[in-house]
Amino acid sequence: MSQTSKKTPSDGESKSETSFVNRFLRGSNLGSSKADSRKENNDPTTADFQPSDETQKTAALDTAKPLTSEMDLGSRMEKNEQFLQKLGKKAVDKCLDLNNCRLTTADMREMVALLPFLPDLEELDISWNDFIGGTLHLITQQMHLVSKLKILRLGSCRLTTDDVRALGDAIKVIPQLEELNLSWNGKVGGNLPLLLQNFQEGSKIQTLELVDCALTSEDGAFVGRLLPVLQNLEVLDLSINGNIGGSVNSIAQGLKSTSNLKVLKLHSCGLSQKSVKLLDAAFGQLGELRKLDLSCNKELGGGFEDSAAQLATLERLEALDLHQCSLTEDDVVSLTQVIPLLSSLQELDLSANKKMGSSSEHLLSRLRFLPTLKSLLVNNCALQSETFSALAEASIHLPALEIFDLSWNKCVGGNLSLLLETLKLSTSLQVLRLSSCSLLTEDVALLASVIQTGHLAKLRKLDLSYNDSICDAGWTIFCQNVWLLKELTELDISLRPSTFRNCGQWFRHLLCAVTKLPEITEIGMKRWLLPASQEEELERFDQDSRSSIHFDHGGFQQADFP
Repeated sequence: MSQTSKKTPSDGESKSETSFVNRFLRGSNLGSSKADSRKENNDPTTADFQPSDETQKTAALDTAKPLTSEMDLGSRMEKNEQFLQKLGKKAVDKCLDLNNCRLTTADMREMVALLPFLPDLEELDISWNDFIGGTLHLITQQMHLVSKLKILRLGSCRLTTDDVRALGDAIKVIPQLEELNLSWNGKVGGNLPLLLQNFQEGSKIQTLELVDCALTSEDGAFVGRLLPVLQNLEVLDLSINGNIGGSVNSIAQGLKSTSNLKVLKLHSCGLSQKSVKLLDAAFGQLGELRKLDLSCNKELGGGFEDSAAQLATLERLEALDLHQCSLTEDDVVSLTQVIPLLSSLQELDLSANKKMGSSSEHLLSRLRFLPTLKSLLVNNCALQSETFSALAEASIHLPALEIFDLSWNKCVGGNLSLLLETLKLSTSLQVLRLSSCSLLTEDVALLASVIQTGHLAKLRKLDLSYNDSICDAGWTIFCQNVWLLKELTELDISLRPSTFRNCGQWFRHLLCAVTKLPEITEIGMKRWLLPASQEEELERFDQDSRSSIHFDHGGFQQADFP
């Protein structure tokens, strides 16, 4: 972790060369007068929420003691500056980001010492610090010092039940809170009422993220009752809480009162066919919804058969994620009538729904009515020739397409020519994934010809992995032309896990091409075996290359496979 050296002002230092602490104290009330400090200490709004004697002793921070002189103030500020420098972080008046800093209990105490100097703090992020669980009271007991806080992120902090309870009490003294992220804290589950019961009518909370918190069915029901209070809520993420599926009725009823909601994520929440019907009844009240994620709910399949009518009313919906939902043929028929009506749709993920492979011809054909579509993921859908043909024809009418994933659809192999017009017309395409598509040499030669004629100029990521049927001649043609993709950052031509092959002469063409690709950072070629001569070429390339380019070939050499 980077560490900067502390600058000490000298006699010859100009006034513009102020120290770090002076910079973040600008605008702070503590940088003004002792009278202001006394006034704050006597503020009746904070009198009922003072740290305990025990906390003051263990923290050893003097945060409750008045600063008797400028020398005391300077000493405290110097310690604070050293603490932040140790973590390689900076503080400003409104933001303190200590995300993923491996904070210890001692660090937490030092961080609390910063709070009196940041009265205008609006954002505090201490997520991904696994060792602060059980110490949150050190912060919450001083939370009144940062009453202007708007954003609080505590994701993956191993919070304890006591932490959850302490935070629930502290919410009362941060009335401006707009975003609360407690994701990946298992002890939130079963204790959610302790945490959120102090949200009152008129709460300003806009974002509530509770991903993978081991929420119980009772917690889900509580969320449903709480939602009508959160009139300003715009983002609700309850993903990876598999036990709340039984309380969807309560959640759906609450959603009817959140007319400002823009993002709803219920990924892997144990939703069933009945859940779709309940949620669909709420969709009619969510006219502002921009993103809807119902993915990875495998029991959901069949739920759209008669329950997708209100989904069509989401005129402003920009992203719809239904991947791995076990969609049935009847679901696809129903969605065929709905999805083309979502005229604002920019992202559509239908991947890993294998039953739609033979029944989605009409749905995929009607995607042409979504001219703003930027991301289309239909990987691993068991597409057949007819459905792929319909998709290829529709894709010609998607000029804004930036991400196109057809991976794991074997029918693409030998039929890539159906996408020829799309590849020529796609001036916006940045990501193309054709992994495990049974591509043939003629397919990769076609792709090379498209590149050679100046198309796909915006492509940044190209995945051709797990296509073991392409012969060396095909790879040679491709590698001779790939240098024309000047914006390419990632290329993957890895072989299947069960396959090992010797690199042909095309490897030299690839090395030559890479020297002409200014943005490239990653070349995936796992399980391609390098003879000693090519290994030496790669080593020389690594030494001579100015940029950081990672060749991921697994370290295998031809000599390893006699």
